[in-house]
Amino acid sequence: MSQPAASAPRVRSLNPAAALPGLAAGTAVLYLSLVVLLPLAALVWQAQAGGWDGFLHAIRAPDVQAALKLSISVALIVVVVNSVFGTILAWVLVRDDFPGKSAVNAVVDLPFALPTIVVGVILLLLYGPSSPIGIDVAYTRKGIVLALMFETLPFVVRSVQPVLLELDREMEQAAASLGAAPLTVFRRIVLPNLLPAILSGGALAFAKALGEYGSVVLISGNVPFSTQVVPVLIRGRIESDDQAGAAAISLVLLGLALLILLGISLLQRWGTRHDR
Repeated sequence: MSQPAASAPRVRSLNPAAALPGLAAGTAVLYLSLVVLLPLAALVWQAQAGGWDGFLHAIRAPDVQAALKLSISVALIVVVVNSVFGTILAWVLVRDDFPGKSAVNAVVDLPFALPTIVVGVILLLLYGPSSPIGIDVAYTRKGIVLALMFETLPFVVRSVQPVLLELDREMEQAAASLGAAPLTVFRRIVLPNLLPAILSGGALAFAKALGEYGSVVLISGNVPFSTQVVPVLIRGRIESDDQAGAAAISLVLLGLALLILLGISLLQRWGTRHDR
């Protein structure tokens, strides 16, 4: 009686497509590590080079405290102003039709494309000692606020616009048909829906204003205890060969940026709580 032939060993086929997700994830993590995580780790390592006492000494210096107070105060002013006028501008771009609307919509994105140092030169020429319109705010806190307003306006506008486009206008029409005044309709129906987007755009504008350098370095004047913002102060520390001090101050800005990102995430979750 013949024995059955032994079955050939099964060879597992290799599917190149099955390895793609793991390869893509590894590439993404490697890129993120090289571009973001390693520089941040180097910053933390340099900031603690002098120990905890050295870190506290660096950030408690009087000029550092003055620069932090100035940067935070002007950033808050800019956020309040741009939250109001950015929302108005977004409303006009979404709800109104007028000649040149496309051009205005494109101009809103100009601060994203224009080099920040060019913004500083433009503002210094327009609002400096040789101003053609007779307004001189160079080397003052007003000049810093003006430069930061220019740089951060798109954040609020572009955050509010999509929400306005998706807003159900039938609720507004129903409220108006029941006798609600336009201001009441905006306050009771429109504003609650826009508030998360306004706060999110304002938080992004605040983070941008805290770390802005190019547009303020020329118009601020860099006067300690008066018009010296934190990014300009950090550059001064680097030029003075105080790398540990510069890293310590930069770490404070990094911590503030992380808190702002956490706040934006919470705002987004709050804004989509009804959808969930």
